[in-house]
Amino acid sequence: MENKVITRFAPSPTGFLHLGNYRTAIFAYLYARKNNGSFVLRIEDTDRERSKKEYEDDIIESLKWLGLSYDKFYRQSENADRHKEILEKMIKDGSAYISKEPARNAFSIADAGGEAKDGSGILKELVRFKNPNIDVSFQDEIKGRVTMNTEDLGDFVIAKNLNEPLFHLAVVVDDFDEGVTHVIRGEDHVSNTPRQILIQRAIGAPTPIYVHLPLVLGSDKLKLSKRRGALPVSNYRNLGFLPEAILNGVSFVGWNPGNEREIFTHDELIKAFDFRHVQKSPAVFNEEKLKWFNKEHMKSLSVGELEKRIFEYLPEEMQNPKLVPIIFERISKFGDIKDMLERGELDFFLKQPEYPKEKLIYKNVSSQKISENLNQAIKVLKKLNENDFTKEKIKEVLMKIADSLENRGELLHPIRFALSGLDKSPDPFIIAEILGKNETISRLQKAI
Repeated sequence: MENKVITRFAPSPTGFLHLGNYRTAIFAYLYARKNNGSFVLRIEDTDRERSKKEYEDDIIESLKWLGLSYDKFYRQSENADRHKEILEKMIKDGSAYISKEPARNAFSIADAGGEAKDGSGILKELVRFKNPNIDVSFQDEIKGRVTMNTEDLGDFVIAKNLNEPLFHLAVVVDDFDEGVTHVIRGEDHVSNTPRQILIQRAIGAPTPIYVHLPLVLGSDKLKLSKRRGALPVSNYRNLGFLPEAILNGVSFVGWNPGNEREIFTHDELIKAFDFRHVQKSPAVFNEEKLKWFNKEHMKSLSVGELEKRIFEYLPEEMQNPKLVPIIFERISKFGDIKDMLERGELDFFLKQPEYPKEKLIYKNVSSQKISENLNQAIKVLKKLNENDFTKEKIKEVLMKIADSLENRGELLHPIRFALSGLDKSPDPFIIAEILGKNETISRLQKAI
């Protein structure tokens, strides 16, 4: 009987995570759910100085918002006694040893590749792994079989002291204890894998299956990072993105289902996901594409849900169902409504617009001709009763006039501007329906 699939997301709470980080969580979650396995969240908080509760809370909240429910939760710091127990065992069996070295090396030693720098001062008792200097092979679901030689690593450091294990030891012990079967992470961790396999062998832990995902690049083709402006997931929530759109869009950064389909629900992603269609080359994160995903998911909302979401961004006096289609047409995320309000694009709903008469003139058409056209429009609109004052009926009667002119713009341009006061406005027939018969005629008369 095969072992149950257990995947994990193991972030450090030392800052807000961006969408590139959460792609790892999404892939680990989808794979676990696809295989009826377990998804583990482990907060790797052993960096005591930089780890903050606000970052941990943000990780938990972001996963919840994205719909990535986890089955087990761990904090690495709570496993300190177990890490110490393993270190002591390794020193006892000779797979690791205490090395007295200058204290000033301690801060850079994790990345020193086992090479101590010359220096003097207070000696610190680091714990180093006794490297057998061999070839190490592992199976990677994306890269295939990978073989690396460990000789260049030297006797690498696995702890600052018995109470402060470094990343390589802590992650191996935790994965072992938590039964992790598939380690899914970015390909920048490939170089860490030989060290971790050596530690696994030393402590009798099985080697999991590795899945090293291609890097996520920004539009500048450099690695996506918070240092270079990558936004935390909470920012996308605040900007009015739908969580299902973020889940869908981020899933497609470096993966596809093997066909042309792009819009998937949460459950459909689980069903479709596999590692065979994860690309090997770096994937580019595209903010405009994410907006497209969001708009597509907005289209699937019910009329009631769409109205509710839009009203959350509108002042009470603007919460009119007739405004919903106008707003929906012009946004890709709900936060865009704030921008519309700031630009005054919805002011026409509350008050008659103020504008210079030149704005009503279409090309070289005389002001007298524009006035005549508007008068004709008023005559036909007056004949419509209030119940028939719909965008369809309004369009029908006005287009008969417009089509009789040399250019439709001679009528439609001044009507559009008279009703909205905007150079770029929604459809004038829709605006007229929203304003109603009396207000529409009043604005056209003002224009004349």
